[in-house]
Amino acid sequence: MDKLRSMEIFVAVVDQGSFTAAADSFRISPVMVGKHVKYLEQRLGTRLLTRTTRRQNLTEIGQQYVEQCRQILAQIAAAETGAEAMRATPRGKLKISAPVSFGSERIAPLMADYLTAYPDVSLELNLNDRMVDLVEEGYDAAIRIGALEDSSMVARPLRHYAMVICASPDYLARHGTPRTPDELLQHECVDFMQWSRHMRWRLSGKEARHDSAPAESRFRSNNGQALRMAALHGFGIVMQAEILLADDIAAGTLVPILQDYVPAPRLMHLLYPRDRQPTPKLTTFIDFIMERYGPVVTPPATLT
Repeated sequence: MDKLRSMEIFVAVVDQGSFTAAADSFRISPVMVGKHVKYLEQRLGTRLLTRTTRRQNLTEIGQQYVEQCRQILAQIAAAETGAEAMRATPRGKLKISAPVSFGSERIAPLMADYLTAYPDVSLELNLNDRMVDLVEEGYDAAIRIGALEDSSMVARPLRHYAMVICASPDYLARHGTPRTPDELLQHECVDFMQWSRHMRWRLSGKEARHDSAPAESRFRSNNGQALRMAALHGFGIVMQAEILLADDIAAGTLVPILQDYVPAPRLMHLLYPRDRQPTPKLTTFIDFIMERYGPVVTPPATLT
């Protein structure tokens, strides 16, 4: 028998005073009510009720047990109510993973709007360039840059992740502007430590040899903001995400160079576990991100 069901019926017997009344409440026979009570007594190894032809009484153990049953059933009811509420409206904690540059420059500034729109949701935004395990580490969603491995996750394409090569006007005035990748050998190039050796300064274009980049940078960092600051202070040439350097380019404090050799934009996706009934907190976050960073759809040309 279902133990929780038996507990519900036992509490009803106590509250309503008889097997017959409890049977009517659950639309079963009094005999079946008796079987549920007997099932509990057998599991516990003791009597819960003493019955005569006129009345029934709880034993001492029965009095203690019925109160514990009430508490358990109330907790279950509260849990079910909470789960139903989370399925009905966006609420609860969202745990999101995003790359450092994109997360800090694009996701974090928008979260005030999202959290204001959904006041019952809280957000944990983990900025890290490593590839987290969504299921193992308990993430609701992650933003990934680059080609995806085979996965059971849902992958929604976002706008491509573009790169740009820049230097400060002061640096270019002192050292000149490189016109081809080969000329980088004569320049200071700040280096991103997260790139693997074979990916360092992998430029595009027919004149871009992969061995033309400096063999070793004098300034390396695992943080794009640190490299940006070095370039802004005139130390060298930086290659980073366009989103990280866009404001500096617009202000003229960094100047794009080697634009014909910039690496091709990389794929970017919003990843989340497959669920037939995703929670409203996740679906609203997905819609929010897709509305702002989903692929730009070019409208069809109109005939005139």
